[in-house]
Amino acid sequence: MRRLFLAGALLLGILIPASSASAALEGEYARFKTCPLANPAVKACVVAESSGGNFTMGAKSVPLINPVTLKGGAEFLSEEGLFGPLNFVAPTDGVVLSKAAQPVPGGLLGVTAPTWWPQFLRDLFNETINNGFTGVQATVELTGSASSVKLSVLNTIIGSGTALGMPVKVKLSNPFLGSSCYIGSSSHPIQLNLTTGTTSPPAPNKPITGSPGEFSAIDGGAIAVLANNRLVDNSFAAPGASGCGGIFSFLIDPFVNSIVGVPSAAGTNSATLEGTNYIGDADIIRTK
Repeated sequence: MRRLFLAGALLLGILIPASSASAALEGEYARFKTCPLANPAVKACVVAESSGGNFTMGAKSVPLINPVTLKGGAEFLSEEGLFGPLNFVAPTDGVVLSKAAQPVPGGLLGVTAPTWWPQFLRDLFNETINNGFTGVQATVELTGSASSVKLSVLNTIIGSGTALGMPVKVKLSNPFLGSSCYIGSSSHPIQLNLTTGTTSPPAPNKPITGSPGEFSAIDGGAIAVLANNRLVDNSFAAPGASGCGGIFSFLIDPFVNSIVGVPSAAGTNSATLEGTNYIGDADIIRTK
């Protein structure tokens, strides 16, 4: 019955990935090697592998080229089990959301330093660009703890409401921008509320539709798989940049804002995650 229950739950389309806690796990169970199985309250291991999609803020759209993985465990908080409220638990390696840098199309190619910058800063920027350092990488990072990740199997199944919610920030990396250039922060995150259903965004965005994916079961339902799923959100707002250029951030942050087009109000941004998600029965995995 447990296996059938888990398979049915995932069939609904849990958008999250499954992760395991035992280093000795093999075969299809190996993907759950960092699931926090030592925690007896963890009843499911989740691993969501996103291999496609895009993230658009203001004037910049970044395709998801390098896979991103969300992983951890889930505690059941009600008698509804997997269909009720869940508490997400960090994996044993502490990496809830992998930091996969994505190339920003165009980067700083063709961009010139503002004339209102001090001459030395314009010279530094132009030297950086002239030396070929035009590429910019964007990395989505979780801003909160594992428990800030909100999962709803029921919403995933019925295609209504938030299936996966999480607060994030986007790091922009380039030699000129420094190591602390972010859009969003822990105190002012970009709040994603992704759905497998149809969004209802503010104008000018129009509704877009996700999908729970195609269900299959492994090992009699001990592992449920949702392939080719699609999570969407185009109702979130994005704050302006901060920390760009280190001590010169008061000059460079506005420059980055002008290039990216942030701050950008709700209804002008969008996020799509496409991939395959796995959820495993933690009690069964503990026996492997």
